Amino acid sequence: MTSFAPADLDELRDAITDALAAEEAVELVGGGSKRALGRPLQVPRTLDLSRLSGIRDYAPSELVLTAGAATPLSEIEAALAEHRQMLAFEPPDWDALLGVPSAELRRRTLGGVLACNLSGPRRIKAGAARDHFLGFRGVSGRGEAFKAGGKVVKNVTGYDLCKLMAGSYGTLAALEEVTVKVLPRPEAECTVALGGVAPTAATGVLTRALASPHEVSAAAYLPPGIEPDRGRGGTVILRIEGPPPSVAFRRERLIAELGPAGSPDWFADKASAALWRRLRDAEPLAGPGEDAVWRVSVPPSRGAQLGAEIACATAARWYLDWGGGLLWVAIAGREDGGAGLFREAIRGAGPDGGGHATLVRGGPALRRALPVFEPQSPALAALSRRVKDSFDPHHILNPGRMVEGV
Repeated sequence: MTSFAPADLDELRDAITDALAAEEAVELVGGGSKRALGRPLQVPRTLDLSRLSGIRDYAPSELVLTAGAATPLSEIEAALAEHRQMLAFEPPDWDALLGVPSAELRRRTLGGVLACNLSGPRRIKAGAARDHFLGFRGVSGRGEAFKAGGKVVKNVTGYDLCKLMAGSYGTLAALEEVTVKVLPRPEAECTVALGGVAPTAATGVLTRALASPHEVSAAAYLPPGIEPDRGRGGTVILRIEGPPPSVAFRRERLIAELGPAGSPDWFADKASAALWRRLRDAEPLAGPGEDAVWRVSVPPSRGAQLGAEIACATAARWYLDWGGGLLWVAIAGREDGGAGLFREAIRGAGPDGGGHATLVRGGPALRRALPVFEPQSPALAALSRRVKDSFDPHHILNPGRMVEGV
C-alpha cells in the first residue's frame, strides 16, 4: 500500500489528482480513530492527512475557530478551555468501545468528527456536529480544490455544503481546513438521578423532564443491570447547566416535580461530567468481547420499548440517550449481529415509528457482510449515488466505506 502525506491544500490536490490519473482508490486517514467505523476498506493508497493540522484562526469574542482538518481534538479543547469555551456538540471518544489498545490510541481529529457527524448527549439542546460546521476547504474526487461556507456564524454562500460533508465519512471530498462555531462553557452543571424507574415508565419521565421549563441539556435512561445504574432498578438521569444559583434552583424544582416517579439523588460538577462522558463514549457497552454494538436512532417515544423488546429477544445490554431518541445496544451470540432483529423492529413500526440502525462495533467480516448503515429506499439511494458521482465520479475516495460499490 502506498501512503502520501500532503502538507497543504496544493499537495492534497496533487495527491488526489495523481491517484485519479493512476485510477487507484485512496483511504483518507486523519488521526486513525475512525478507521474501524463503516465498512472495511481494501485500497492501494492511503492519504495521511495528519500534517494538515494546527489552529489557524481563533476569535473567542466571535465564537469561531478555524483549524486544519487533522488538528487533534485535544489541542482544540485545550485552546477553548483557556477561554472557558467548548465544542457544544460534545464529540465522543470511542477508543474504549472499539477496543483500541491504550498503547495504540488514535488521535481524534476535528475533521474526522465532522466528517462522521458524531455528537454527544448535548445534541438534544445544542444540535448535531453538522449544526456547528460553518465552512471548509477541501479537494473533491475530481482533483478540484473548493471551499464552502465562511468564518462567521451567519453567512449566505449558496448551497450549504457543510451539511453534505458532515456524515459523508470522507466519501465526497478530503477536508483540508474546517471552521466551527464554539460556545461558552457552562459555569456549573448538575445531574439529577431518579432511581427505581422501570423501562415502561422511563419514556414518560424523560418526556416530562424535557417538556419542563428547566432547560435540561441531556437526558438518558440506564435500565436495570447496566452500569452505572448501580443497582437502582433503572435510572433516569438529567443534566442541567448554567450559573450556580440557576442550576441549584432548577435542580430542586426538577426533584420536586419528578421525585415521585423514582428515588431522587443528585451530584454536581466533576462527578456529573464524568458520568456524561461515560455515556457519551458508550463505555457501559465497552470492554473485551465479540458483542456487536449498534447505535439506533428512533422516535423518543419508542426508545425504551425497543430496548426492552431487544433484550427479551436476545442477549443484549442497552441504554438510552438523547431523551430516548438514541438507543445504544450490545448484542452477543447472533451470527448477523442482531441486524435482522433491529430492522424488523424498525420497519415493523411503520412510517411514523421508524428509525435507523448503525453498526458501530463489529469484526471486519461482519462489517463486510452487513449494511453497516440503515439501507436506503431506492429513491434515496439513487440520489446518494448521484451526489457521489458529482463529487467523486470515479469513486476513488473511501470507496465502499458507507455502501458497497459506492
